[in-house]
Amino acid sequence: MPTKSNNTGGRGGKRPGAGRKKKAVTEKALNGNPGGRKLTVLDIPDVEGAAMPKPKDILSAKQRDGTELRAKELYEETWQWLNNIGCASYVSTQTIERYAMCVARWLQCEEMTNELGFLSKHPTTGKPIASPFINIGINYMNQAARQWDAIMQIVKENCTVDFSGANPNDDLERLLHQRKGF
Repeated sequence: MPTKSNNTGGRGGKRPGAGRKKKAVTEKALNGNPGGRKLTVLDIPDVEGAAMPKPKDILSAKQRDGTELRAKELYEETWQWLNNIGCASYVSTQTIERYAMCVARWLQCEEMTNELGFLSKHPTTGKPIASPFINIGINYMNQAARQWDAIMQIVKENCTVDFSGANPNDDLERLLHQRKGF
């Protein structure tokens, strides 16, 4: 009879994002550093002229319907927010790009749902089914939320200034209506 090893119990190990999240450096400092470990406080100097990395062309690619993908403006807005709070250099451009792309694709799915409705016709039976854009949009929204959580965890761990104000992820309603001009 084979024996089980004690390392993971045969279940694949620790899942990414599982467990308690780290506290912010500012929160640890305000609480008197209860753990007693040395805190790494980043005193980020005011740097003038920090240039935003150029967004990749795919973030503003022309779409099949002739419109331009809006991920580039989301990337720029997110990077600018990170730069304003002094954390742009700690978040990889790939993470910001993935976040921007997921939000842009989610917005596209929302626009298609608004345009075509919640129901679609089944290709073989012709009966009504839920629009595929709903599930696709939910998947992109979940991916965007995971990317935003990763960005905010980096900010929380490294930022010594208050970052609780408006951020690019706060006003999704504004993003939904931005293209239409409402």
